[in-house]
Amino acid sequence: MATITQVGDDNFEAEVLRSGLPVLIDFWAPWCGPCKSIAPIIEELAREYEGRLKVAKLNVDENPGTPSRYGVRGIPNLIILKGGAVKEQLVGAVPKSRLVNAIEKVLA
Repeated sequence: MATITQVGDDNFEAEVLRSGLPVLIDFWAPWCGPCKSIAPIIEELAREYEGRLKVAKLNVDENPGTPSRYGVRGIPNLIILKGGAVKEQLVGAVPKSRLVNAIEKVLA
């Protein structure tokens, strides 16, 4: 089973910004229905891209600093960072195909 890294304001820089791999970060909250609906897709992507992409989740209720720094206003909000820079940002419960296209563009 692939690992999904839980990140927060305290370890975001170490886990995401300094990552040697591109990172897909899922900004979510436990009360968010669309966040729950895309969770299985996020897990599939973590398995499918293991070794090529790091997948992380950040609970916006527990860690308000990082979402505000990235302008996260709606959740789920999926951001792909590479070398610490935002490469793609998808808001809402987007289909898996859109996520795969965004990931492939960053990995190419």
